[in-house]
Amino acid sequence: MDEILHITTDETKEFLTEERCHIIELLNDTHDRSSSIARARVEPDVTTAWHLLKDTAEMYYILEGEGFMEIGENYTQKVSKGDIIKIPRNTAQRITNTGAVDLIFLCFCVPAFGVENYEGLE
Repeated sequence: MDEILHITTDETKEFLTEERCHIIELLNDTHDRSSSIARARVEPDVTTAWHLLKDTAEMYYILEGEGFMEIGENYTQKVSKGDIIKIPRNTAQRITNTGAVDLIFLCFCVPAFGVENYEGLE
């Protein structure tokens, strides 16, 4: 039987990645690798590094701000609060904060994010 889990977000756990975004790991259980959730924050005028997640699909849910999403070689799209973006496994991606305030979004990964799945492309 799956266990019930309650997590209280700790804003002090935010860290800056080499990808140029700030992350809080909200849910990334070492005993359940089926999925993970993180909150990302990208500062104004910052573009994250081109990267992909090996064998991991990712979905973004935009909570605040506005940006410009690039996925693969041909997909570009303006994004803003309430938008959802699905990024296929093994596909290059990056996002630019085009607004005046922080761009904040949730990242849902299936299966769970692991550093071994991250591949920088710059």
